[in-house]
Amino acid sequence: MDSSSIAGAVSGLASAQLSSAIGIAVLKKVLDIQTQNAMQLLQALPQPVPASNPPNLGQGVDTFA
Repeated sequence: MDSSSIAGAVSGLASAQLSSAIGIAVLKKVLDIQTQNAMQLLQALPQPVPASNPPNLGQGVDTFA
């Protein structure tokens, strides 16, 4: 194996590692942005309104089939 083919292989490996590192960094940034957006959506939800049913409703389950 000559030195030019070794240098080409090393250069290709370094390029692949750099490309992989950039892809991972972009993925992490996208996940951070999506997390922030999801938190904003959850905070924008209105508070649930308590049920206005009389206290005797919803206490029993009809099990007859």
